[in-house]
Amino acid sequence: MANSQVRLEKPTLDKDLDKLTFSEQATQFVLRSWTGVGIALVFLLLAMAVASAFVSNAPGATLVVVAAALAAYMAMNIGANDVTNNVGAAVGARAMTMTVALILAAIFEIAGAVIAGGGVVQTIGSGLLDSSRFGNGETYVWAMVAALASSALWINFATLANAPISTTHSIVGGVIGAGAAASGLGSVQWDSISLIVVSWTLSPILGGVIAALFLALIKEFIIYREDKIAAARFWVPILISVMLGSFVAFLAHNAINQLYEVSLTSALLIGLAAGILSYFIVSPIVARHSVGLENRNQSLRTLFKIPLICSAALLSFAHGANDVSNAVGPLLGVVTALRHSAAGDPMAPPLWIMLIGAFGISIGLMLFGPRLIRLVGHEITKLNPMRAFCVTLSSAVAVLTASLLAIPVSSTHIAVGAVFGVGLFREWYTRNSKRRIEYIRARGGKIADDVPQFSNPDESRRRYLVRRSHFMTIIAAWIVTLPVSAALSAVIFVILNALFT
Repeated sequence: MANSQVRLEKPTLDKDLDKLTFSEQATQFVLRSWTGVGIALVFLLLAMAVASAFVSNAPGATLVVVAAALAAYMAMNIGANDVTNNVGAAVGARAMTMTVALILAAIFEIAGAVIAGGGVVQTIGSGLLDSSRFGNGETYVWAMVAALASSALWINFATLANAPISTTHSIVGGVIGAGAAASGLGSVQWDSISLIVVSWTLSPILGGVIAALFLALIKEFIIYREDKIAAARFWVPILISVMLGSFVAFLAHNAINQLYEVSLTSALLIGLAAGILSYFIVSPIVARHSVGLENRNQSLRTLFKIPLICSAALLSFAHGANDVSNAVGPLLGVVTALRHSAAGDPMAPPLWIMLIGAFGISIGLMLFGPRLIRLVGHEITKLNPMRAFCVTLSSAVAVLTASLLAIPVSSTHIAVGAVFGVGLFREWYTRNSKRRIEYIRARGGKIADDVPQFSNPDESRRRYLVRRSHFMTIIAAWIVTLPVSAALSAVIFVILNALFT
């Protein structure tokens, strides 16, 4: 009887409270996803207001405002898809949390775009299409608007599909497609395009090779040495000085050059001096931090965390300097064409244009970036602070060099190429390094191939240190980006031209 009474009792209040709690959690989840969209819309409106304030009395002001909104939308998509490469390695190595990575990347993206982004912006804004082929500035304007719209839409789709594509591919494809639709294939500056395409081909290889060389140095001269800590005391300051010297050389040539003429040779000498100075400053700091550390790899990871964070900040600065052009280059082209009534005339980008791109990239990263940070940082190959440092430092050096030459390279290609370079080098080094084999034998360890051969080919592939499936997916996304962006841009231009001209 007692049992039946228990079954008849209904804990109604507890059930209702559980349902209410579940409902509140579901509502918060839905609202959180819509909060990002709301903030993005507010930024679009703010970008339009800023553009309107600067061009309200100029001819074609409405077109500039529309182009500013599209540039802001494009910038947020770049932040969501592209900036993940800058801090993904550091997050994957657990050198910083996701929140710290997002804040650091946002700050240095803005600094890079505002301080040193002008040169590459001009290349995108006026160096890809032949202005003499356009009868008037209005046609050129609609081509730039179509390029922005198509590129932003494609990047938005790729981000939702979890694919880290090249935003540089996207905008260059958009400019080519719209330009060809507006004034034929002859309007495209194929010399400039060919230089950019060559840089795209070489950039992932360059990133991978530089990262592998840095990792080889670390393994040969630090990890597999009798006294790891002593080796780290010597080499870590050198690596940091290389990083800071490269950064100062870039700043001297790109930023200081805007106020006072600095030749490339002078900039390199300034960078060399800064690197030497930083070595003498950093050496005692590294020595102090190494006191009391045990002679093992875990201690090395501790010593490499700060250099890794610095290199991630440097890469974010470099990305802001190079890839802000993908968002605001076409906007600069619109403003130039309407202001001078001649499509594609050279013009230094105004500060308000640079700020739209810089803040848009940072907002997009903060709102929508974490998903692809996890892919780049965790899912391609396993990263620790030493490997991640090699990835970010090689990427930063390559992107800074390209920005120095005003070439819009793909930072996605470089960073992902560096990640694969590190993973593939680890596979080779594990099987072939005599130093590693002697080091392990000296400690009584057994030599075993970290990539063993199994009778089942699928099992053998699964145990590779680099996940080939991600490689093929990313390569496929890279291949289709330019033609898809070009085709979509051409279609959008034809529609806009039919409706408004």
